[in-house]
Amino acid sequence: MSVSRRTVLASATGAVGVHALSQQAAAAGTGAPAPATDRVLRDAADYAVAKLRAVAPGVTGFPVGTKFEKWVYSPNGDWVGGFWPGTLWMAHLYSGDDGFRTLAIDSARGLAPRRYDTSTHDLGFLFYPSWVTAWRLTGDAEWRDGAVRAADSLIQRYNPRGRFIRAWGALSDPGNAGRVIIDTMMNLDLLAFASRETGDGKYLDIATEHARTTRRVFPRPDGSTPHVYDFDPGSGAPVGPGTVQGYSPASCWARGQAWGVYGFTTMYRRTGDRAFLDTARALADFATGALSEDHVPVWDYLAPQQPYDVKDASAGAVMACGLLDLAKATGRQAYRDTALRLLTALARTCLTRQSRRADAVVARCTRNRPAEDGVEISLPYADYYLLEGIMRVLRPQDADRALDLSTVPAP
Repeated sequence: MSVSRRTVLASATGAVGVHALSQQAAAAGTGAPAPATDRVLRDAADYAVAKLRAVAPGVTGFPVGTKFEKWVYSPNGDWVGGFWPGTLWMAHLYSGDDGFRTLAIDSARGLAPRRYDTSTHDLGFLFYPSWVTAWRLTGDAEWRDGAVRAADSLIQRYNPRGRFIRAWGALSDPGNAGRVIIDTMMNLDLLAFASRETGDGKYLDIATEHARTTRRVFPRPDGSTPHVYDFDPGSGAPVGPGTVQGYSPASCWARGQAWGVYGFTTMYRRTGDRAFLDTARALADFATGALSEDHVPVWDYLAPQQPYDVKDASAGAVMACGLLDLAKATGRQAYRDTALRLLTALARTCLTRQSRRADAVVARCTRNRPAEDGVEISLPYADYYLLEGIMRVLRPQDADRALDLSTVPAP
């Protein structure tokens, strides 16, 4: 990967000395961050655990975002319900506090009716950080069987003519029937899990076909991606790019780009198909090259006001996790270095430390800029992926226990 001088010298708070950066790279090469980075990440994790201890007992639903710094809840989880129990699981693994384990289990059970939901592609977001992680950490078959049942619901959204999983809308609704979004790459690991647990390859086959379709039509020559790509649902023929979350069909929504990096790397690990790894690298190279010196992503990398635009810390948290995974898959230290800079930037500049009333851990997130919905608020997936990223760095064995970070041999 070509790294610009600005990227090499940038840190969360600006320029840092070359000696300090070299020290960080050397330490990262051994699997451990440099001492200064280690301290920043441990301090952030400690803050997150303390915040969760204070807030979690009073949470009455599934957080979807904040209003005036307080969580707003969804009773059924919307598309984000898996992140709250997932965050509690990460806090349990980091702290050893069984109180978080109890709260995670209680919260995850509230998603049980969604196992049968065929109206959304987001079942991976709902069930992987909650039920799959619960299965891996408790061994209780209730969680495994429920996650497999959710995978059964998800594959009903597969269009065999276009070889894609439909993103939005009830199966009986012709609206959006041919709409594919980059986010769905993050829902495919639920299908890989179902194939591993059942021995039935149909789930992973569908995930692989969807990933191949996404790889074919989403990445542009420079590695950027649109949010949406439309197909004719009857014939499966491609129609063209679009957007809902991004600035335009020709722009690059930052969180979507992060979903792509993480999702394609995961699909490489589940299949051994190097084409998915190459795609993850192309997307990562574009995103890392588009970062500003503060290493907190703008909401859209190609919007006219970037790099001086509204921030989305959640995109940085997701991207950090994807880059850590990609660094391990490729052996390229530069990806890990950038991931550590992202996590350090979030820890230093995006936590809610200065507010006594804040319910969340991470601030400066943007949910849907074009709709003016949730601009620079807190979002539950930012908290989750920040802790996941920290666990991947400080406690990789525990992260593996929760997530399954294994890689299958290449075919």
